[in-house]
Amino acid sequence: MPIMELPENQGATATATASGIESDLIRRRRGSNGFEQANAINGADVNTTDDVCGSGAGFETMNEPTKSVGESNPREKEDRNDAVANGDESKTTEATTAYKFSYRASAPAHRRIRESPLSSDAIFRQSHAGLFNLCVVVLIAVNSRLIIENLMKYGLLIRAGFWFSSKSLRDWPLLMCCLILQLLPLTAFLVEKMAQKRRLTERVVVILHITITTVAILYPVLVILKCDSAFLSGVILMLVACIVWMKLVSYAHTNHDMRVLAKSMDKVETSDADYSYDVSFKSLAYFMVAPTLCYQLSYPRTPCIRKGWVARQFIKLVIFTGLMGFIIEQYINPIVQNSQHPLKGNLLYAIERVLKLSVPNLYVWLCMFYCIFHLWLNILAELLCFGDREFYKDWWNAKTIDEYWRMWNMPVHKWMVRHIYFPCLRNGIPKAIALLIAFLVSAVFHELCIAVPCRLFKFWAFIGIMFQVPLVILTNFLQNQFQSSMVGNMMFWCFFCILGQPMCVLLYYHDVMNRKGSAR
Repeated sequence: MPIMELPENQGATATATASGIESDLIRRRRGSNGFEQANAINGADVNTTDDVCGSGAGFETMNEPTKSVGESNPREKEDRNDAVANGDESKTTEATTAYKFSYRASAPAHRRIRESPLSSDAIFRQSHAGLFNLCVVVLIAVNSRLIIENLMKYGLLIRAGFWFSSKSLRDWPLLMCCLILQLLPLTAFLVEKMAQKRRLTERVVVILHITITTVAILYPVLVILKCDSAFLSGVILMLVACIVWMKLVSYAHTNHDMRVLAKSMDKVETSDADYSYDVSFKSLAYFMVAPTLCYQLSYPRTPCIRKGWVARQFIKLVIFTGLMGFIIEQYINPIVQNSQHPLKGNLLYAIERVLKLSVPNLYVWLCMFYCIFHLWLNILAELLCFGDREFYKDWWNAKTIDEYWRMWNMPVHKWMVRHIYFPCLRNGIPKAIALLIAFLVSAVFHELCIAVPCRLFKFWAFIGIMFQVPLVILTNFLQNQFQSSMVGNMMFWCFFCILGQPMCVLLYYHDVMNRKGSAR
């Protein structure tokens, strides 16, 4: 029969016997019933040896009854280990016979108050890795069956020119625009260099930076609207333009703040001293390619590049990108093509279409998060030895919408806090208005990244982001009313992932199709 796990107070090792035997004999000698004062059963509570030696127990295998195996001296442990390593079973007799005394019938089996692992008081103190693995296995099994059933019913729906076709060559103006955008940081550096040498006034510096950042947004918008480019190419260019814009704003704002600090320090120390701060092209070049939106002169760095780790992450990136393409072509496209406009048809039909679209859309969204925020940003950080890799937090545990936006996209969140939220507070703007301004900026850029490539300005993305403001108020209220509850978390998953995103997909798809139909 296999040896079961020992009771926790019997000792951590399998040979903790002598002290237990000793205390058991003491209880018998003193007339104890074996169940009173269960906490005094351990051998550590017994210090006398006369009772045991005089009891005539006759345990020949125990040379020192007052010591447990765990209390033997280091020399005995080394001899025992050597004996086991050399296969000498005769020297391990003491350890094997000790199992005979590990489970006494009089030893208490219940020692303290405990909760069941799945009870409400103990569920969050337990590890649920096994249940998580079970969910993953079941998810894979169920979705594998659905994929096979879909392939048997409809066949492979992925088009031959999904990744690249001859029409993609017409997107070369977008590529040129993306390359030209990289000249704007050089212009911003020249402006800051002249400001450092006092060749430009602060007012002129601000005007030049506003001009540079405006060009970073308007120029890609004009190129996309003028060229008949693919939607994916337009989205990529707009994302690059938004990143460049945010980096240039951070660069200008940070340098302005350093100039103010340097000037104030020089005024305190000496009235005629020349204030100075570092304006380095090397730091700007590193910042423009680093996985961050907040400029600073130096960043935490890692000592080396793990080439094998980068290769593994890149393989994962290719696999999950292909999985996103498969889900979009095999599931999402047929659903939206066979649906009606959600605001112009039957309400129940629209709800059914949204719910049917929610599952594949959720899979694509999770794969997108994993590919961008975990794989790509970590690959880029590893290649650049960028140390701070907190690109996201455990947003899936967010109990309010406000908490989700603080943990979902850490580079954008840090930029918003540093260059939008706290500057508003320092200028006397109330917290509620500052939060509304932050959501307004986010809504504008979400609309640009979707509406411009679609060449359609219906403001669905803008409305969707601004709708988060009342949800923030509602989930905060529910969290205050129901402490330690997951009501806000369920509302987040429901409104944001199950209803919100599929509805936006259907709205933009049908509006784009209607625009193309009217243009013909």
